[in-house]
Amino acid sequence: MNKKIIIFDTTLRDGEQALQASLTVNEKMQVALALERMGVDIIEVGFPISSPGDFKSIKSISQIIKTSKICSLARCLPKDIEIAAQAMEKAINFRIHLFLGTSNLHVFSKLKKSFNEIIDMATSSIIRAKRYTSDIEFSCEDAGRTPLYNLCSIVEAAIEAGATTINIPDTVGYTTPTQFKKIISTLFNCVKNINQAIISVHCHNDLGMAVGNSISAIEAGARQIEGTINGLGERAGNTALEEVIMTLSVHKKRFNKFTNINLKEIYRTSKIVSQFCNMPIPLNKAIVGKNAFTHSSGIHQDGVLKNRENYEIINPTSIGLNNCKLNLTSRSGRAAVEHRMKEMGYQNSDYNLNELYIDFLKLADKKGQIFDYDLEALAFFKKQQNIEEYFKLEYFDVQSKLSGLSVASIILMCGSQTNIQKATTSNGPVDAIYQALNKATLYPIILKKFHLEANGEGKDALGKVDIVVQYKLRNFHGVGLATDIIEASAQAMINVLNYIWKSKQVNKELEKKK
Repeated sequence: MNKKIIIFDTTLRDGEQALQASLTVNEKMQVALALERMGVDIIEVGFPISSPGDFKSIKSISQIIKTSKICSLARCLPKDIEIAAQAMEKAINFRIHLFLGTSNLHVFSKLKKSFNEIIDMATSSIIRAKRYTSDIEFSCEDAGRTPLYNLCSIVEAAIEAGATTINIPDTVGYTTPTQFKKIISTLFNCVKNINQAIISVHCHNDLGMAVGNSISAIEAGARQIEGTINGLGERAGNTALEEVIMTLSVHKKRFNKFTNINLKEIYRTSKIVSQFCNMPIPLNKAIVGKNAFTHSSGIHQDGVLKNRENYEIINPTSIGLNNCKLNLTSRSGRAAVEHRMKEMGYQNSDYNLNELYIDFLKLADKKGQIFDYDLEALAFFKKQQNIEEYFKLEYFDVQSKLSGLSVASIILMCGSQTNIQKATTSNGPVDAIYQALNKATLYPIILKKFHLEANGEGKDALGKVDIVVQYKLRNFHGVGLATDIIEASAQAMINVLNYIWKSKQVNKELEKKK
């Protein structure tokens, strides 16, 4: 029995269907190159007859991809097959992926044919496609709801006609892992020529079982898994390939299967897909989510510091992440606080851990997450807890002109001093107010991240602005919350400026001690 599981990626076809805007040819090329670098066996790059743009991108990608096999989707129609072949004619090797509905619902209500006519359409299309390539995949659309007798019949006919891969899609995410495993097992038990083709599965996540169904299919004998990076796709999405790949890696003794995937490219590829597709990765997303290797519970943090395997089944470095992260919150224990201080270069003799931890808990209850500059301030500048904020924005006014210029005027209190500044920029109103604040404080800061999201719904929803700035090679994080986006942006920057000021006071205190 072959131990390799073929990874078939459809991010650029099924995944793109879920996007609000189509990717450009260049963006698709960048994603395809990332998938090839990751070691994906087959890249389904599109549905060429659907649009001239899809045809063009498939043709372009076919010329640059060398190691992964290129695949295009086609209905069981002569024109579809011809266009798919034309789009991939420059590829080193390619696959034509045919599909046809096989469930009673699809056959009778959508296609309005008899099942025998469906079998004839499938076999004639496979024979036609073989004029262009010997690598033909046939998909039984809505296989999860197809009567097993009919499914076995059409699979046997498709293999007889020359299909080299048979795909069994759970098109609407209907089945459970037990049901889906039974479908795959039945095919292996009842289709006499089943060993002449590779059995593939393509599962959707409508009930949250896409990965579970894919794994159960592998247990039943499937050798190809279709899915997308980050689980993108129609409705609730597809099988998240990174989850299947890492499941096989973690349980390699149990499954005795392998893939050609370069695991260290998983995280980078996930980020590339997320950025180009403008689809943020949920914080709690398995494998690639920001919190996947983050520990907040004090008990967990202590366990991880003693031995990572206490609470981590995957080494983050194996997927291209440098390390795990310990979120410092009110749930964190002394061990996590002490560990973070050591990472910043401080020895136990430099501060009082017990006092620091008491102050840490008080601030964490108020603020939520605690950052490095907070810890330093607590450890070396205790008075900062009761001190008023140094910078206060008393007034601001922003005007955007038809010329494209934005002008911001501010009155900033710097301690007891009043500072009035004005800044003009062509980069928008937020940049204008940030430039004015920079002029007022004279801090050489660089904006590294700006993220805006709505807290709530409707016209009264609060705008939440998250920013990260760099000051003297250190990152500082600030949050602003207001119904007005400019005000929220200004609040976030004022918070950052106060953090920087407090950090400077900490450095002065440390210099005095020396």
